[in-house]
Amino acid sequence: MKTIYILSQIIPYLRRITSLLQSSILVICLCFGLVLSGCQPTTYQDTGVIHLTLWHSINPPVNRDLFQKLVARFNQAHPDIQIESLYTGQLDQQLPKILTAVVGNVPPDMLFFNPQITGQLVELGAIQPLEGWLDKSPLKSEILPNCFAEMQLDGHIWSVPLLAGNVGVFYRPDLFKAAGITELPKTWQEFREVAKKLTIDRDGDQRPDQYGLLMPLGKGEWTVATWLPFLFSSNGTVLENGHPHMVNANAIAALQFWQDLIKDGSTKLSAPERGYEEDDFLAGRVAMQLTGPWTFIMKSQVDFGVMPIPINIRPGNVLASGNMFVMKTTPEKEQAASKFLEYLISEEFQTEWSIGSGFLPINVKSAQSPAYQEFIKQKPVMKVFVDQLFVSDARPIIPGYSRLSDSLGRAIESTILGASPEKSLKEAQERLDLIWK
Repeated sequence: MKTIYILSQIIPYLRRITSLLQSSILVICLCFGLVLSGCQPTTYQDTGVIHLTLWHSINPPVNRDLFQKLVARFNQAHPDIQIESLYTGQLDQQLPKILTAVVGNVPPDMLFFNPQITGQLVELGAIQPLEGWLDKSPLKSEILPNCFAEMQLDGHIWSVPLLAGNVGVFYRPDLFKAAGITELPKTWQEFREVAKKLTIDRDGDQRPDQYGLLMPLGKGEWTVATWLPFLFSSNGTVLENGHPHMVNANAIAALQFWQDLIKDGSTKLSAPERGYEEDDFLAGRVAMQLTGPWTFIMKSQVDFGVMPIPINIRPGNVLASGNMFVMKTTPEKEQAASKFLEYLISEEFQTEWSIGSGFLPINVKSAQSPAYQEFIKQKPVMKVFVDQLFVSDARPIIPGYSRLSDSLGRAIESTILGASPEKSLKEAQERLDLIWK
């Protein structure tokens, strides 16, 4: 009887556990099915219409809405080609899905992504060269010349840019005026002196209440991308003949400049890997910040200005692009995709897209158009970024760029935390030498 009693108590729990397991398995299967369905191309009846899927990471939502509106306009004008534009998460969220889809042979037809992924996609045989149609298109001559460094690899054109940007120095005019600064700094030395004047301890506790500059702390791509303008201004490089070349006088000088700003006590370090956050700038805790035209500061109510990156040897900056790739699918789809790309790089598209999104036009005619020039008059700070486009260098798009960037980021972070620039770069070079061998 005791055994029967115990069983009578246990059986309901067993039934409940069984029910929970069945429900959990069902949920897992449904989730797995949703993931797979997201990677599978949509099937359509053969109506003579070519359907193309496009994965992108366009943000914020207002920019996604604008892009969707422009895609719908293409679809309306091309009833034989229909683009399905899908937001698949931010860049770091997208990458695993992209690589899984490529390896599983279920890629999208087109992809918008950071051009630094180019070498990796080429190695995987995932993307189609584009020079076949672009060389014949009159629009090729309208693309900003600086963009081609992020389009070309091993004698082929692998992508076309949808948007461009670069880094400027955002500053608070009210804080400059309060510190008695009447002229914007143009050189590294002038920038260093201004940062010192803008660093103020108001309550005498030996800790500044206001810093001259927000410095990005971390080893991620944001830190790398905001340091590279200083490297390029020094005529420096981190790549030579396709191989890492970290230990050179100009790279050491660019790192030393960042370290000097820190030693001066003129910089506030960001939270780790959060150098893009604007809270300290908007609150007046820092007077200057390195970021681009995509920043929320542009839409804030705070009075701000933008100055070019200070010069060491020459004006320099880094190109921050987003490019479109055509995945290897079928000749019919690839040809249809090329028509869509022609639309994206056209003066008409680029003008409306750039004015609406805040990114910079990659079409020279668009940048010179009356509509865009009127836009610059209304937002004069944009002229700084447009002018810097013509002195912006590209980050490498070689297959090993992610490893190069990681090692460079470690060297920058190490220098920020006090190590000697030369020692940090030597360690980075040693790591990369092992990888490249």
